[in-house]
Amino acid sequence: MIGVENRIDRLFAKQRQKHFIPFITVGDPSLDVSFRLVQALVEAGASLIELGVPYSDPLADGPTIQRASLRSLAAKTSIRDVVQFVGRLRQAGIEIPLVLFSYYNPVMQYGIEQFFADMREQGADGIVIPDLPVEENEPVVEAAKAHGLHVISLVAPTSEQRIAMIGQQASGFLYCVSSLGVTGARVSLREDLAQFLASVRANTTVPIAVGFGISTPEQVRQVADHADGVIVGSAIVQEIERNLSLLTDDKQQAEGIANIKTFVQSLVSALK
Repeated sequence: MIGVENRIDRLFAKQRQKHFIPFITVGDPSLDVSFRLVQALVEAGASLIELGVPYSDPLADGPTIQRASLRSLAAKTSIRDVVQFVGRLRQAGIEIPLVLFSYYNPVMQYGIEQFFADMREQGADGIVIPDLPVEENEPVVEAAKAHGLHVISLVAPTSEQRIAMIGQQASGFLYCVSSLGVTGARVSLREDLAQFLASVRANTTVPIAVGFGISTPEQVRQVADHADGVIVGSAIVQEIERNLSLLTDDKQQAEGIANIKTFVQSLVSALK
C-alpha cells in the first residue's frame, strides 16, 4: 500500500462497500464532453473512474474502444491533454480516485519520471498499462511509488502460474480480466469466473476489481458477489457512441449526457 493519502487506498479501506468503476476514453468526442461525462459519472455513483488515453494501436481494446480512440485522436487529444484533464477535474472539485488507462509507448515517449511527476501534480492516483508485464515493470513501478501513485496490475484466467507473482506485486487494486481476448461487451461471463477470482483472492492482499465484458446490471451483480469493484468500459463507450449526434450538438448535449448517466445509474443500482 502506498499510503493513506492515495485516494485509491482510502476508497478501498471501506471494506464492506462494493465499488463501481466506469471507463471512458478522454476526448471522445471532445475534452469538454468528457469533462461533463465525468461529472455525470460521479453523480451516477461512480467510486473511481478510469480515464482512457487514446492510442493508435490499443492491443487490449476491442472495436468499440478502438473507435473511441480514433474519435479522440481525430480531436487531437494527447496523453499530455489527459494528464492536464485530471487537473481540470480536480480544480472543479472532483474528489474520487482517477486512474489513467494507457499503453507503455505513450508513457515512455512522455518520459517516465516526468509523466509520474505530472500525474502527481495534476491529482491522478494511478495508471493501468495493459501491455507492460509485471516481469518488466520495475522502473515504472518505482517511479510511480516515488510520487505516491499506483501501477495497477492485470491478471487473467490464463495467468495461471503467474497469479501468485502478480498478486504479490499488486498495488492499489488488482484488475482481474473476466473474459479472454480484447475489451468488449459480452452476452455472458465465464462459468468459472468465481473460481478464478477465488484463486486471485487467495494470492493477494490488495482489493480486486473485475473488468472486460461486463455490460448489464445482472452481470454487475454477478461479479460483485466475488469482487470489491466492478469495471465497465465498452458498454459505456457504446452508449457514448449511440449518443454522438447529441453530444456533438451544443443544443442537445445535455440530453446525450443525461442518457449516458441514466444507463450508468442502472448499472450502479445493481450494487445496492
